[in-house]
Amino acid sequence: MGKTTYMKLKGSQNLRQRLVLSTLASTPIVIEDIRADETWPGLRPHEVSFLRLLEKISDDCVVKINETGTKLKYEPGIVNGGKHLVHDCGVSRSVGYFLEPLIVLGLFGKKPLSIRLKGITNDSKDPSVDTFRSTTLPILKHFGVPSEGLDLKIECRGAPPHGGGEVFLSVPTVRSSLTAVTWIDEGMVKRIRGVTFSTRVSAQFENTMIHAARGIFNRLLPDVHIFTDHKAGVQAGKSPGYGISLVAETTTGCFISADSAVSYARGDEEGEIEDEEKKELMPPVDVGEQIASILLGEIEQGGVVDSTHQGLLFILCALCPQDVSKVRVGKLSPYGIETLRNIRDFLGVKFVIKPDPSTGTVILKCVGCGLTNLSRKAS
Repeated sequence: MGKTTYMKLKGSQNLRQRLVLSTLASTPIVIEDIRADETWPGLRPHEVSFLRLLEKISDDCVVKINETGTKLKYEPGIVNGGKHLVHDCGVSRSVGYFLEPLIVLGLFGKKPLSIRLKGITNDSKDPSVDTFRSTTLPILKHFGVPSEGLDLKIECRGAPPHGGGEVFLSVPTVRSSLTAVTWIDEGMVKRIRGVTFSTRVSAQFENTMIHAARGIFNRLLPDVHIFTDHKAGVQAGKSPGYGISLVAETTTGCFISADSAVSYARGDEEGEIEDEEKKELMPPVDVGEQIASILLGEIEQGGVVDSTHQGLLFILCALCPQDVSKVRVGKLSPYGIETLRNIRDFLGVKFVIKPDPSTGTVILKCVGCGLTNLSRKAS
């Protein structure tokens, strides 16, 4: 056996994405100085949980963390996929934090992936599970991912701080590789769909959010439907919360989303829960209006995806066959820019970035790295 060569990285930023790209590119990595200067140094509970999840879905992957948690060695294995897997995501980040990397890795697994994730389904930090179902999964179809076997079922809702939600994700494997895209026409918005949720609060909160959001949209287009999803009993998780997820569908099959959730905060890093009496939650009417305005802002920016999905879009383009992919996005988000850097470092794919002054959007082109799913069993 030869000596393993590691790519050396520093800091905690974009840890999840670095691990995903390291796995896809089969590049072992060492990350040092993970929050070394902070009061609570080292890896956070959700990052450790994500590493455990990688161990669950892959064969022969090696994870070594030093005592303080400030240094991580990761040697990727082969993504296995598998059925009937279960993972508890904990309550320091929501299920949304784990879904995006799972979807990307699942596509290049040996077997299709089906996994039950437990934890928080809706919070204000990560995209909600509703957004994944309505927006993230349709993006994959543009890249030739079969819609058969691609599904996300929300079985129980869970709001912070105590969670208690449960979702079931299934991801098919790609036959050999993704399909390169030319996706630069965002089209016009033809309809808006959405879903509100409430757990352990009055169902009336949902009607108030819908009424507030519709008050803004009805001036702009007639086809607006927002559904309610009030959960009770076991399905309502362990904490009170409510929120709304909206998605605008365009004439060219783009989905632009925005979502928000309101619940009692998780408190500080030590995991202290704030005293529930102290904090006034944002009224439902404000939640509805605010998220409708955020969605209009995303639509106004232009582009075929919203700002939270830029990173995923760029990764999918970079993983395509050695053919040109061309996409249009609105203003590049900081996360999108970091993603472009990580793609260059791990996959050696560089994007040509060309602003389009007439629309205020940006057109990106790249030649994919030609990643093929070698581990998939031939049928």
